[in-house]
Amino acid sequence: MTKKKAHKPGSATIAQNKRARFEYFIEEEFEAGLSLQGWEVKSLRAGKANLSDSYVTFRDGEAYLFGATITPLNVASSHVVCDP
Repeated sequence: MTKKKAHKPGSATIAQNKRARFEYFIEEEFEAGLSLQGWEVKSLRAGKANLSDSYVTFRDGEAYLFGATITPLNVASSHVVCDP
């Protein structure tokens, strides 16, 4: 069996767009938060995010994330309709 990777203290990165970092030169980085629902947080922690075709646009001083997919977990609450 393989060992699970230990969580590094101080590292809060859950998902990263590795393809964009490989194909493009990143001139400037921004750190921002997202407003998420409970099932989305659980899915991200379980590694169910896909950022390969995602991008961010800035409008009216706010950043919007497009193209990201967060797959709902099978054990998500039955009274919440998940729209990935």
